Amino acid sequence: MEAILDTHAFLWWLASDTKLSEPARKFIGKEENVVYLSAASAWEIATKVRIGKLPGAAEVASDLARCMASQGFTELPISLADGARAGSLPGPLRDPFDRMLIAQAQALGVPLISNETVFDGYGIRRLW
Repeated sequence: MEAILDTHAFLWWLASDTKLSEPARKFIGKEENVVYLSAASAWEIATKVRIGKLPGAAEVASDLARCMASQGFTELPISLADGARAGSLPGPLRDPFDRMLIAQAQALGVPLISNETVFDGYGIRRLW
């Protein structure tokens, strides 16, 4: 099975944070599952560390590729089609990072590992 990690789920996984749900933890921990980390999450982490909203993730931001690879996750680049889809999503959701993750989950037809219930209104499956 395949799924995309939301940024908070990725950070909670790395930190072994109990805020990560048990079903999410089990899915991520299964070696046979493909777990994608979007370039949107790299962008979000770096941006939020830079502006002081995520000071605890500075080490992750400084070597995101190593953090991702050490967990066996698969990089998910952002395509032009992803950008167009994210920009065209309806509704009031303003967060560009969330919009991109939704667009990529739609394009790949895979669940998004996230606690964000607002994602349910965008026709994607959410694993939590």
